[in-house]
Amino acid sequence: MNAKSAISKEIFAPHDERMLGAVQVKRRTKKKIPFLATGGQGEYLTYICLSVTNKKPAQASITKVKQFEGSTSFVRRTQWMLEQLRQVNGIDPNRDSPEFDLLFENAFDQWVASTASEKCTFFQVLHHTCQRYLTDKKPEFINCQSKIMGGNSILHSAADSVTSAVQKASQALNERGERLGRAEEKTEELKNSAQQFAETAHKVRVWWNHAL
Repeated sequence: MNAKSAISKEIFAPHDERMLGAVQVKRRTKKKIPFLATGGQGEYLTYICLSVTNKKPAQASITKVKQFEGSTSFVRRTQWMLEQLRQVNGIDPNRDSPEFDLLFENAFDQWVASTASEKCTFFQVLHHTCQRYLTDKKPEFINCQSKIMGGNSILHSAADSVTSAVQKASQALNERGERLGRAEEKTEELKNSAQQFAETAHKVRVWWNHAL
């Protein structure tokens, strides 16, 4: 089981939530730690996760999840409701970049994703989720590549693939129906020709018998 599947099972499933997407991240700038802070838990991996409740009305949220070094389990940290997200900054709209910023009502984080493609996939899911679950105030997406916002997203591509498959299947059925229709017409013509031949042969036989 990979990390994201494990997070979904350990963190969200017990709370009757579905994880829609996740991205592994590191901070671009080191967070200032209070001078008196002690008892650190060592190195850890951080994931930014997007989830939605199964109960209606569905509520979406963004959760910071950590996995500490030497542990196989995951820990839920800060969580924000999707309504608290104010801005998503892709940093550079002209190239694939792993950097991004998230601005909430009461927090601002600067991240670097493990890969640019993982960030892109997470942004696509996040943008789609905002459009689906937020009716009033939606977050601003800035400095994002066009494929994140529209036509080339994985969601639109999937929909286009399904539509194309349906159209091809429909076309194949229509062509098959036309072929069957033509075959039925040929069969009917042959049947009529055979019947006419039989009738003509019968008349010739009757005439020949009389002639004898």
